[in-house]
Amino acid sequence: MLRFLRVLQFSLLIAPGLVQAARPNVVILFTDNQGTLDANCYGSTDLITPNIDKLAATGVRFTQAYAHTVCCPARAALLTGRHPQRGGVYHWTQGDMNAAEGINMALEEVTLLRC
Repeated sequence: MLRFLRVLQFSLLIAPGLVQAARPNVVILFTDNQGTLDANCYGSTDLITPNIDKLAATGVRFTQAYAHTVCCPARAALLTGRHPQRGGVYHWTQGDMNAAEGINMALEEVTLLRC
């Protein structure tokens, strides 16, 4: 998954310089706090996930990836393509811009939004 995010991030950085056409549309579906086997397409029998199953049947399924169990680190990984701990994100309660230093992701981190 992280390799995919790095390729996506790299593609978004170089694509505008290579092609003079309109920018491509990119859609990222991010399911927060979803376990490895929570979708039917991955073997779940107790949850109903028809839309995720349809996407898996018609698109790409990832079977080898790093996942974090809580939201702040998972979102940091998505936005940076790096392990969240490298940017200082360790806990799900992080993300208060009015708090003291050290509670937020390092401002130097390059994210998909700042590419």
